[in-house]
Amino acid sequence: MFSYVVRRLLLAIPVLLGVVTLVFLALRLIPGDPALIMAGEAAPQEVVARIRTQLGLDRPLAVQYGIYIWNLVRGDLGESVRTRRPVTQELGFRLPATLELASASMAIAVVLGLTAGIISATRQYSILDYATMVGALVGISIPVFWFGLMAMWIFSVRLGWFPVGGRGTLRHLVLPAITLGAMATGMIARMTRSSMLEVLRQDYIRTGKAKGLTERSVNLRHALRNALIPVVTVVGLQFGGLLAGSVLTETVFTWPGVGRLMVDSITNRDYPVVQGAVLVIALVFTAVNLLVDLAYSFVDPRIRYD
Repeated sequence: MFSYVVRRLLLAIPVLLGVVTLVFLALRLIPGDPALIMAGEAAPQEVVARIRTQLGLDRPLAVQYGIYIWNLVRGDLGESVRTRRPVTQELGFRLPATLELASASMAIAVVLGLTAGIISATRQYSILDYATMVGALVGISIPVFWFGLMAMWIFSVRLGWFPVGGRGTLRHLVLPAITLGAMATGMIARMTRSSMLEVLRQDYIRTGKAKGLTERSVNLRHALRNALIPVVTVVGLQFGGLLAGSVLTETVFTWPGVGRLMVDSITNRDYPVVQGAVLVIALVFTAVNLLVDLAYSFVDPRIRYD
């Protein structure tokens, strides 16, 4: 397994390099001058030119890219154009909030999605089956920002049960976590149902029932475990999607995470912060995919990474 992990880590290097390169070039193609934003619209051209020189924006694009990659290899993500603080410090303040929100959303999605999928599969073509699948379809289809605004209007403005925004207590986390986890819940529920139905039709499930095993034992100990591999794959992909989708949720609920930092940084043309934030999200996504692959061997002992 160790050699497999090493190979995966080595293969992740060109992927991360490609992500860094695309983000670097895309930011330079966006209209707007960071030096002009820092100096102000009414600033003299000499001041804007001096700021551009300080930021290294007057150099050729290839030189800027080479300097950025060299600094990146040394672990230096640069300084924020807006705050003049190291990017690692800026991300260090915001990353825990994003991971907290994504983890809470994933926990809600796994619990609700697995439960809905199991119930739907074991009660196929019942009213409960149709109701859970319609709910899953709504969760997948509903826009995150609209769902967040509606949840805020109903439960915060009208009922006053939860704060409108911010971070601090468990009550601050509830609405953003539910909003962000709605789509993942629907995806996990539909995948669990599909995988469970396929397993429940196997001969060994009928044999277990014929031997007198209880329905609960057959469904949870035999069917669910064998149906978990595609579900684990979806969970891993959805966790990465939650990190990317947190941009909208954090903006709606003024959650002080990496997503909101990216929005503010793009508005201010703060190139180093945006590049650093995307790199961190890509690293987390890569790590989650690796953990999902390793989890296969625990779910199914027949899978080995030798």
